[in-house]
Amino acid sequence: MYKNVIFDLDGTLLNTLEDLADATNWVCAQHGWPAHQVEEYKYFVGNGAPKLLERVVPAGVPITDELRRVTLEEFTRRYNGHKSDKTTAYPGVPEVIRRLKQAGVTLAVLSNKPHEAARPVVERYYPGLFHKIQGALPGLPVKPDPTLLHRLMEQLGATPADTLFVGDSSVDIRTAKNGGLTSCGVLWGFRTRQELEAEGADYIVDSAQALVELILG
Repeated sequence: MYKNVIFDLDGTLLNTLEDLADATNWVCAQHGWPAHQVEEYKYFVGNGAPKLLERVVPAGVPITDELRRVTLEEFTRRYNGHKSDKTTAYPGVPEVIRRLKQAGVTLAVLSNKPHEAARPVVERYYPGLFHKIQGALPGLPVKPDPTLLHRLMEQLGATPADTLFVGDSSVDIRTAKNGGLTSCGVLWGFRTRQELEAEGADYIVDSAQALVELILG
């Protein structure tokens, strides 16, 4: 049994893809850039909003500091106003989270989503279930850098030996490795089994029930 479990957010706890795509395509429209299909965003997201926005800038457009600032402001304003329009919890996952909490597992979220957006969206779909919710903070590196992971573990009183990191992408598996944690990839999110295996996930599960069995033993 793992005493502590840290979850990724987008693609793991919540299917946020359409709201992220809509907000980013809105930014594209403001600059006269082409929009992208929702499926493309499965590979654009995962490294934080600034990197997401860089990935939709058309070839030949200089990515200046000013462009980064403007597009991030536009995205943040649009996404914060529409972050729950189409977002849903993955089937069975809220029940799993409640069951784990009832079993005494300490639960936390670590996301590359900006902190001011991560906390309210988690609380909307998982009210009162997580001990800590940590999103990206200005001036600090995002996943897969372990800085915020180590900070979060210190707040939880967690150790690598008793903590599992759960996510849907190579970024999450690499985060776990960089933090010295056991990793579990989930197959209901944005990425593929092949990606998770290639990154060296310790476990891969294809259902919420399988995740419960792994955590509780």
